[in-house]
Amino acid sequence: METIIPLLEIIRRLRGRNGCAWDRKQTPSTMWKCLAEELYELEDAIVKDDEDNIVEELGDVLFQILFIMEIYADSGRFSFDRVVKTVAEKMIRRHPHVYGESRISSEDELNKQWDAIKAGEKVDSGTPERRSALDNVPGGMPGLLRALKVSKSAVKAGFEWENLGQVLDTAVSEIHEFEAALSMDQDDAMLEFGDILFSLVNVARFAGFHPETALYRSTSKFEERFRIMEADIDKQGLDLKQMRPEEKEKHWQAAKQACTQKKT
Repeated sequence: METIIPLLEIIRRLRGRNGCAWDRKQTPSTMWKCLAEELYELEDAIVKDDEDNIVEELGDVLFQILFIMEIYADSGRFSFDRVVKTVAEKMIRRHPHVYGESRISSEDELNKQWDAIKAGEKVDSGTPERRSALDNVPGGMPGLLRALKVSKSAVKAGFEWENLGQVLDTAVSEIHEFEAALSMDQDDAMLEFGDILFSLVNVARFAGFHPETALYRSTSKFEERFRIMEADIDKQGLDLKQMRPEEKEKHWQAAKQACTQKKT
């Protein structure tokens, strides 16, 4: 707590009578948006493995979380102690193989134990019995993250392909359906395009990596190559918009080669 106290003092001063008008008017809902932005900036730092930036962004995330907790504590809703006590008890309860006598021999057993404990918590708390395996998926999650959580929840309920080949076949089938829908209604085409994305999320899950991370890295790769191509075209006094397709391809391939050489 000694390292957190200075942050709490800063937050309380910012929200105090002689503090900052912006900080005083914030609510949990408005601060959640700030926290979401900081989480994405932290993701960026982690993917790039930028140590200094990771430290900074972790601090920003911690500050936003403490800020939200302070708003609730200041309004008398609940205390910091309650938050810490609740999560500590939950983590201990959900790890009986560490804090109790349970024995786990595989990751599959670990996941089943985790799900069973969560289900028991809902019964003990008087939470109404879940009607669907998807009831625990927040509706406000970003598209790729929500698609992945929906998919994982369906898998836990027993709905899964047998192998990666079947998932890939589904993705290919969705592409064909999208091609056919392009000549029809735009809403149909949009839905079919969504089916492609959802099927590719399942491809990533089945292959063992996170679709958000994959898309981030792919986008970053394109960005790096485009910036190199852009700089080279500008250096030659050319205009990308006025170039012929074969000229664009030539510069694009040169940029790809330059990126490859940088990494070797």
